[in-house]
Amino acid sequence: MHRIKNHSRAFALILTALIANLGYAQAQQQDFSKVEIKTLKLSSTLYMLMGEGGNIGVSAGSDGVYLIDDQYAPLSDKILIAIKEISGKPISYVVNTHWHGDHVGGNENFSNRGAVIIAHEAVRARMAKGQVMALRNTVVPPAKPAALPVITFSDKAALHMNGEPAQVIHVEPAHTDGDSIIHWPGANIIHMGDTFITGRYPFIDAGSGGKLSGVIKAAETGMALADDKTKIIPGHGELSNKAGLTRYRDMLVSVRDRAMAAKAAGKTAEEWAASNPFADLDAELGGGFIKSDMFAKIVFSGL
Repeated sequence: MHRIKNHSRAFALILTALIANLGYAQAQQQDFSKVEIKTLKLSSTLYMLMGEGGNIGVSAGSDGVYLIDDQYAPLSDKILIAIKEISGKPISYVVNTHWHGDHVGGNENFSNRGAVIIAHEAVRARMAKGQVMALRNTVVPPAKPAALPVITFSDKAALHMNGEPAQVIHVEPAHTDGDSIIHWPGANIIHMGDTFITGRYPFIDAGSGGKLSGVIKAAETGMALADDKTKIIPGHGELSNKAGLTRYRDMLVSVRDRAMAAKAAGKTAEEWAASNPFADLDAELGGGFIKSDMFAKIVFSGL
């Protein structure tokens, strides 16, 4: 009987791996042909590009061009066309806000064109090793050498280009354990990566070290850097501001407190999720791939 149980467990693990690899293959087959890259000018040297995946920040000026994130690999040519409409200079650097494929998928393409990839040390470590994303039933294989960050940092970094010095700030584990936000103090612009998204429930990747408490603190870090005129680029969604980031922080605190009350009352994650605890938020945030019941379980499990 013991041997049968062990074989059943091994079969379950193999089946899980097969399902995970199927999920990765499906992601690789996503159709990007109809994706349009939209450009929003934020200052004389800074732009935001929206396509499919994480929002891209672009700095373009007399010193050249650098990017914050680069979306999916099949979109690189479209992204390059959009950037050429901004500047004819080459792309010198790409800064990754974290390791997820919708933010680093174009790394290899841009690296092969001469860009130097920069990221927190945890980003390189996760990309080099490969990861399992249980929530998406996805196995992400190790990245090719050309896609890996070649300059890493542990706390802060700075880019001094185009007359707008950028501060790259690693925050404590939030969306993942390698999150960075980018602040251009002179231009009064912040790129929050996926520590802040608009119009949908956030994904807190606990398997990559992400924590709800860290997402709240990252939002508060951005709030401390911002004023009422600050333009804030979210990881996904429309351009925002300090008021929008503050509402996001307040939402996260509210859902945390609701989950704590449910846990104190003795409910399980499944029971609480089934009670539709975020019915008041669904109209605004329920349109993304993270649905209300899934978000409830993520929040509850992360307490």
